[in-house]
Amino acid sequence: MKSYTLIAPAKINLHLEILGIRPDNYHELVMIMQTVDLADRVEIRSLSTDQIILHCGHPNVPLDETNLAYRAAELMQREFPTAFTHYGGVEITLHKHIPIAAGLAGGSGNAAAVLVGIDLLWELGLTQSDLQTLGAKLGSDVPFCISGGTAIATGRGELISPLPSLEGIYVVLGKYQSLEVSTPWAYTTYRHEFEHQYAQAPASLADRSHRVHSGELVRAIVKRDSVKIGNLLYNDLEKVVLPAYPLVSQLRAEFQRHPNLGTMMSGSGPTVFSLATSQAQAEALYHQVRAAIPDPDLELFVTQFCDRGVKVI
Repeated sequence: MKSYTLIAPAKINLHLEILGIRPDNYHELVMIMQTVDLADRVEIRSLSTDQIILHCGHPNVPLDETNLAYRAAELMQREFPTAFTHYGGVEITLHKHIPIAAGLAGGSGNAAAVLVGIDLLWELGLTQSDLQTLGAKLGSDVPFCISGGTAIATGRGELISPLPSLEGIYVVLGKYQSLEVSTPWAYTTYRHEFEHQYAQAPASLADRSHRVHSGELVRAIVKRDSVKIGNLLYNDLEKVVLPAYPLVSQLRAEFQRHPNLGTMMSGSGPTVFSLATSQAQAEALYHQVRAAIPDPDLELFVTQFCDRGVKVI
């Protein structure tokens, strides 16, 4: 049976701004996203039956249609019934290295890898744009996870505009294994507290989005000015998550106590990250935070920015 192994990197947000509410009742967002080398491995192979079989060794990962990777396979079956009839079902094995429920798009990256893998298994010849259009039907982060690198994401997060690569900048991630933050809760709470600040008119939404596209952070990325990038990190969701989750707030404060380029919560949390000037500074920060918070529930990772999304190996 034919098979492929794919690498699905995690992502962090360097900028997350909530602009307003869209006609479809989703939030209008403008984000700057970045993939990192911390990644899951996804194995996918053809079956002679019409089944979707999903395996994962992590006890908290569902193996049914509640898993985005499973839903990605179902989507491909629906979209390409002739290929499905010809090639059959798929068996998917997820090797998780990205912490789950962490705001790092681990599930979205797995789904992106399944789309790419089935495209190869079924010899569909889809373009990256085709795959991203399919991915947007599964979740807002999936299109970015397909292409990866450094990019501006607008709309619900599904409209991707690539930026120059920041490959090689080091980052330290921290996440309590037992702590989860509901993304719907974070956005609903933010709307309840800050809706009065939302841009109301389409022209106002477009203007605020344009300001990020042409703003200081994008200019710093173009110049690869890591010091300025660290100074310009921004996340609207910190306003509601940090007060409600003291452990996240305390972890963020601990990261900030030590030398780094900038610290922020990623996405809706609860992962906190700091950028570092070098691998040595990143490893020093890792050990400083570990010494200050010896709690075995706290996972820490040293990784670096990468210039890719899903990769076939």
